[in-house]
Amino acid sequence: MDKRQYHKEMAAVIADIPAGSVPKLLLHSCCGPCSTAVLEQLMPHFEIVLFYYNPNIAPREEFERRLETQKQLLRQLDAPHPVTLIAPHHDDAPFWAAVKGVEDTPEMGERCEKCIAQRMRESLTAAIKYHCDYFTTTLSVSPHKNAPFINACGEAIAEGQAVRYLPSDFKKGGGYARSVELSGKYELYRQDYCGCPMSLREAEARRAARELKSKST
Repeated sequence: MDKRQYHKEMAAVIADIPAGSVPKLLLHSCCGPCSTAVLEQLMPHFEIVLFYYNPNIAPREEFERRLETQKQLLRQLDAPHPVTLIAPHHDDAPFWAAVKGVEDTPEMGERCEKCIAQRMRESLTAAIKYHCDYFTTTLSVSPHKNAPFINACGEAIAEGQAVRYLPSDFKKGGGYARSVELSGKYELYRQDYCGCPMSLREAEARRAARELKSKST
């Protein structure tokens, strides 16, 4: 079992930033609600390139709705340092290529790992392109995401690169609860599935089961 405390490792990295220095961080964002508490933690310390890159999200209308929610959040933030949104056009081909052969594995299994790894590789590429010092992702704020896998993936792809991976587990210290609180404060749309068509089907099955249960009681 992974015993590392990634949130404390992140705090140590931040504590080592020289006084008066503001390094540049690429933050991969899966959605506006998840980025709320993460941005709150990171904005005081970094200039942020917010990278909304999620080829897994379906349908396209959902992708656009989540992107608009991300923009809605940024319009309301009072950031002490620049926060720049980068949002590539929706193209689901990289997602399907990444999960080929494991499409039907359960959520939080191999399908999700390959999806996460693909988005993190693209995030590193963007971090290099935009001359960032660090990169990380909001994904670990979710209680449904495996922080040890996310961090191992980030560290592996950053090995030998000029851009450093910032270790993180944003759900720690009440991070997830804070994201829910801030989403309410900013009146953000909160989705009820991760993003891909398979997770949407699983969410629809859960909704149907809840509805059936409510009718039987």
